[in-house]
Amino acid sequence: MPEDEDDILPQLADDQPAANFAPALYLIATPIGAARDITLRALDLLKGCEILVAEDTRSLRRLMEIHGIALNGRKVLAYHDHNGAQMRPRLLAALQQGKSVLYASEAGTPLVADPGFQLARSVISEGLSVIAAPGPSAMLAALTVAGLPSDRFCFMGFAPAQAGARRKFLEEAAKIPATLIFYESPKRVHRFLIELCEILGKDRDAALCRELTKKHEEIVRMPLGDMAESLSDRTLRGEIVLVVDRGEKQVADQQTLDEALKIALDQMRLKDAVAQVATELDLPRRQVYQAALALDKGQQE
Repeated sequence: MPEDEDDILPQLADDQPAANFAPALYLIATPIGAARDITLRALDLLKGCEILVAEDTRSLRRLMEIHGIALNGRKVLAYHDHNGAQMRPRLLAALQQGKSVLYASEAGTPLVADPGFQLARSVISEGLSVIAAPGPSAMLAALTVAGLPSDRFCFMGFAPAQAGARRKFLEEAAKIPATLIFYESPKRVHRFLIELCEILGKDRDAALCRELTKKHEEIVRMPLGDMAESLSDRTLRGEIVLVVDRGEKQVADQQTLDEALKIALDQMRLKDAVAQVATELDLPRRQVYQAALALDKGQQE
C-alpha cells in the first residue's frame, strides 16, 4: 500500500490550527487549467479540513503550493478507480469519528465523469453529510463558449470504447431533444466525429473546445461534417469537450399519422391505438385522438 495511505487519520502537527469545518465529505472543484480559477471557499477548505483526498495527489499538492497552503502534518491520500474499494471504508470510518474529509478531482467538478461518485454515494448511504464547493467544470465552460442553445442540455460523458456499444450510445443520443456534451480523447476524436456525422447528421452545428482556460485554448465552431473534414489532417492534443446542437424535431405529417392510426386501429381499440401512435410519432395525444375520430368518420361516410 502506498505510504500516504498507511494511516487514514493524520497525526497533526502542534502548530496546525483546529479544523474549522463540521464533519462531512467536502467535494471541491479544482481548476481545469488556470490555477487562479480555484474558489476562495475551496482554498478555505484546503486549509481547514483534517483529511485531504485526491484523485491525483501530485496535482493537489502542486495546487496547494501555488496558493501557499501548507499541509501542516496532513497527508494527501489517493482515491481513484483502482483503490476505491479499499479506501471507502477507511474514509467512512474517519467521517464517523467526526473528521472533516475533503475530496478533489484531478480537474473540474467531482462526480462528473469521476471516481468520486462511488465515494459520495457510500457516504450518503451511511447517513453522513456531503457538501459541495462548486467551481470549475469543463462541461459547463464548454457550454458557455460553444454558442449553442443552453436552455436544455445533456451531458453524455465519454462514449463506450466498443464499436457496437458506441453506435447504440450515439443512436440513443440522436433522439435526445437537447444540446449534447461529450468528452473525448484527442486520439479518438477524429473517428468520433465521423461517427457523429453518420448517426446525428453532418449538418448539426457543433463546437469542439480544446484545452479550455489553458495557454493553447482553442474553440472550433462549425457543422459536424465541416469539422470532421477540417480537422482530419490535424494532430490534436489536450483535453477535448465536444458540444453538439440538438437535432430538429421531425413532425409527422397528416398522411403519416393517418397511416399509423389505420394500422393501430385494425389491431386494438381506439384508446390503446391513440396512446400507441402518440408515443411512436411523439405527438400530443389530443391531436392523435382528433385525427382518429376524423378518420373513423370518413370511413363511415
